[in-house]
Amino acid sequence: MRIVCIGGGPAGLYFGLLMKKLHPAHSVTVVERNRPYDTFGWGVVFSDATMEAMRTWDAETATEIETSFNHWDDIELLFKGTRQRTTGHGFVGIGRKKLLNILQRRCEALGVELVFDREAGSDLEFPGADLIVAADGFNSKIRNRYADVFQPDLVVRPNRYIWLGTNKLFDAFTFDFRKTRHGWFQAHIYKFDDQTSTFIVETTEKAYEKHGLGAMDQQGSIDFCQNLFSEVLEGASLMTNARHLRGSAWLNFNRLICGKWSHFNGNSHVVLMGDAAHTAHFAIGSGTKLAIDDAIELARQFDLYGHRKDRIAQVLHDYEEIRRVDVARIQNAARNAMEWFEVVGRRYADTLPPEQFLYSMLTRSQRISHENLRLRDKTWLEGYERWFANRAGCAIGGNAPAPPPMFTPYTLRGVTLPNRVVVSPMAMYSATDGRPDDFHLVHLGSRAMGGAGLVFGEMTCVSPDARITPGCLGLWNDEQTAAWKRIVDFIHGNSQAKAGIQLGHAGAKGATKLAWEGIDQPLETGGWPLISASAQPYKKDGQIPKTMDRADMDRVLADFVAAAKRAAATGADWLELHCAHGYLLSSFLSPLTNRRSDEYGGSHENRARYPLEVFRAVRASWPQDKPISVRLSCHDWVEGGNTPEDAAIFAALFKDAGADLIDCSSGQVWEDDQPVYGRLYQTPFSDKIRNEIDISTIAVGAISEADHVNSIIAAGRADLCALARPHLADPSWTLHEAARIGIKTVPWPKQYLSGKAQYETNLMRAAGGK
Repeated sequence: MRIVCIGGGPAGLYFGLLMKKLHPAHSVTVVERNRPYDTFGWGVVFSDATMEAMRTWDAETATEIETSFNHWDDIELLFKGTRQRTTGHGFVGIGRKKLLNILQRRCEALGVELVFDREAGSDLEFPGADLIVAADGFNSKIRNRYADVFQPDLVVRPNRYIWLGTNKLFDAFTFDFRKTRHGWFQAHIYKFDDQTSTFIVETTEKAYEKHGLGAMDQQGSIDFCQNLFSEVLEGASLMTNARHLRGSAWLNFNRLICGKWSHFNGNSHVVLMGDAAHTAHFAIGSGTKLAIDDAIELARQFDLYGHRKDRIAQVLHDYEEIRRVDVARIQNAARNAMEWFEVVGRRYADTLPPEQFLYSMLTRSQRISHENLRLRDKTWLEGYERWFANRAGCAIGGNAPAPPPMFTPYTLRGVTLPNRVVVSPMAMYSATDGRPDDFHLVHLGSRAMGGAGLVFGEMTCVSPDARITPGCLGLWNDEQTAAWKRIVDFIHGNSQAKAGIQLGHAGAKGATKLAWEGIDQPLETGGWPLISASAQPYKKDGQIPKTMDRADMDRVLADFVAAAKRAAATGADWLELHCAHGYLLSSFLSPLTNRRSDEYGGSHENRARYPLEVFRAVRASWPQDKPISVRLSCHDWVEGGNTPEDAAIFAALFKDAGADLIDCSSGQVWEDDQPVYGRLYQTPFSDKIRNEIDISTIAVGAISEADHVNSIIAAGRADLCALARPHLADPSWTLHEAARIGIKTVPWPKQYLSGKAQYETNLMRAAGGK
């Protein structure tokens, strides 16, 4: 084959040398616009996995790169007058120029033709090529020429950054956060050779503008940064090698992903590689890694299918299918890290103490978890656990180990939970006329004995016409109150758990069949009239609800108040008001379901007016020494619906009205919503509201193991974690997770103690212990 790589960066060079090595008969040319052995940039970071792959595919190149690497284990943080360090993180860095020079020499040794100082404006300049690799970077002319084919999705991120260097050598990957009168700046610093360290400075657009950095030349920006970070620089100077850029050299990061990566131009196959196809934020240092991994995978596909022209189409198809998955994984982690730095000032730096700030920074990508930190630096993590436990009120004597964050107590008003695990309200559809029976006693009681700190019953409806289905729980009469009290008494008498009741009204989502008979399907017989904020059905073929008038509002408010008083009579410890998932109170909050033109529609304050009226009345009817939480849909997942920014506004309004905590869920407001699912996918909503609105939160959604809970609580992304499906599968989830991570101090029911030691022993055997 005749192969032309347009772009002499890591992707083009490494793919070129691999193909020439694997099949020397190939004619391989790399076309680069810069001069020979000339490049720009400072240091790049590799992962151990990528380095291992490079050793497999070309040991000679890998060996030379490794001898030029700078390796460091430590991360150091300078923040609010403190200097903290943790080890075991294992980074390797190399100068970009050094890396490219190594790859250039290897290409020449293998017979790859290197063409320098040539600007390739089009793939059509190479009509004799069978395969053209567009590795011409983020501003790829090849990709832009076929934009309708490659479908580039470009998002310009809000922060500004400038890529500098210094001759001061740092022995740790160092982060330095500095607050100015206009906002926070942060420096990302790491050594990449025996003379130089990379020094990236980042800040918000607002701080960039307020300090006049856009009007400065490069030297002005360098002087500004040098003065701001003088403490960490200790007299060293900053420098740039981007004099070719006009203006101040501050940039915005551009996140890129393409819908398609290959194209046949009528003569040659064209494929995107590296930054031409995708970008990943420097916060996790994966741009060069992705480029190298692209090159390896494309070469591997040719080895699988054969190094022939007639195999190119299939090779490119499979290359894209495989790489797209890994790139998405890396981009997701990079997005988490990137967004952390974008909001770091108002969300974390202004609110978190230094110890927790470091933990939050280390876990910002959500790829590094609590137990992963234990593997990296056990001493540091145990110290952090002790600090966290002390703040939570745990008395830890001598050298006794501290409990992990999920097993520390949590207090709101006069209620103290024994740990941070919550059994989510989960609809069971098994009540008779709203009355909980023996099923609910066993269901909720077993989960309380299973170790959870707070156990919620399912959404409990405030009137017969407030139910979702005929099988939903209610709290509108004495019989129901007595049945609920029996459950609460059992929980209190047989466990350390607290009992919670969630009050709600189905609104437009009412009068439907039991879940196993058809979720959200209207009842064929025995239904009831529905009410909502507007005459907007939840399902297109569903019952159209009546728009609530003042009389309806007064009646429903009275129903909530009466139910709250009955909940208090049961002895329940915690009350939650359901304002999520498209139910009645939620229907007022979302612009998708609230089409009103009166004082209850339009602005955030108007849309929240009725839910706040209900909340205040309920708060006044509920014991003052017991907390009330509010469940919110923090994202409607529909264009034109509420976003996390809207949810933060509502959270602040409920906080001002006396809410103690926001239970951060999302979706189910609109039939055609499109949530982006994934591990811990709703935790960012909790993180935002907790740390920007300064109110306690519960994180929910795809939380399934102790490591998740510990990571969320320790980082301050939530105060409690609610789990639904894991508790359906295992009533004793909390006890079992404690045993799995080696925590033996969590109390079991005395009746079950004989099984505790055996369970722990079996776990040790399964893990390979004695």
